[in-house]
Amino acid sequence: MESVRCNSCSNRVLVEKYSDAHTSIQWLDDADSVCPEFAKTRTDQDGRAWVPTCHKLQETIDDLIVSGQIGLSLRSYPVPGRLE
Repeated sequence: MESVRCNSCSNRVLVEKYSDAHTSIQWLDDADSVCPEFAKTRTDQDGRAWVPTCHKLQETIDDLIVSGQIGLSLRSYPVPGRLE
């Protein structure tokens, strides 16, 4: 996984890209408390909103992919810890 810092809020996450449709994002801190976009959406909806992603973070990741700083990762098989 690659360390990525959001261009909007500077929050750091880990990112791995497996295909055009599959990007894995690992938040290193609680997303609700470190992401202003998550916090704003929750405030606007009285805390009831479910936010599937931060669009500003996704834009940052997309920019890094286009510039070649994040490439496609190959999964290792068999998956460690999995019994066949």
